[in-house]
Amino acid sequence: MSRIASTTAPEGAVIPERHPKAPEIGTKIPSHFGHCFGCGELHPTGLHLVAHAGAGADLTAEFIVTENHQGAPGLAHGGLLSLAFDEALGKLMWLIRSPAVTARLETDFLKPVPMGTTLHITARITGQVNRKVYTAAEGRLGGPDGEIAVKAAALFVIVPMSHFLENAPKEYLEHIAKTPEILAFVDPEFEINP
Repeated sequence: MSRIASTTAPEGAVIPERHPKAPEIGTKIPSHFGHCFGCGELHPTGLHLVAHAGAGADLTAEFIVTENHQGAPGLAHGGLLSLAFDEALGKLMWLIRSPAVTARLETDFLKPVPMGTTLHITARITGQVNRKVYTAAEGRLGGPDGEIAVKAAALFVIVPMSHFLENAPKEYLEHIAKTPEILAFVDPEFEINP
């Protein structure tokens, strides 16, 4: 009996429709949090991953591997590459405007990713069943059509916005109240009650 990965969309899963207020095709998908290690512009050593909305339930993203991202000398750390894919796949939720958390992430490392290179990621939603959103991505070296270096698949679970706010420290919520622009995904139209 073969095992079906929990990141594989089951039979009957549908590709969700793009939300009418999703970022427009080709536009930059906002950072959900300014201090996020994956996409936050305010994090001094983060990935600074930038993603752009695709035409459907897909996106493209990229980040440059710096000296802050090394595992072995001169090569990206494997866990950090998993983080990059978690970030890129998570940004797909902007297209369906559903806050979600990562339930499972699987990453396959096919080639080393050297420091100084740009990893070009394509990500897509492969299906949705109720609150479960299935996703997949590839990361290429040398350009969007270059050799595949990393593949990933993930399962996200849609949660209410309160999940994020109720789990933040009180002091941090006070900081956010004074500087709401660092928490971009909290807007009154981005609510969901699963």
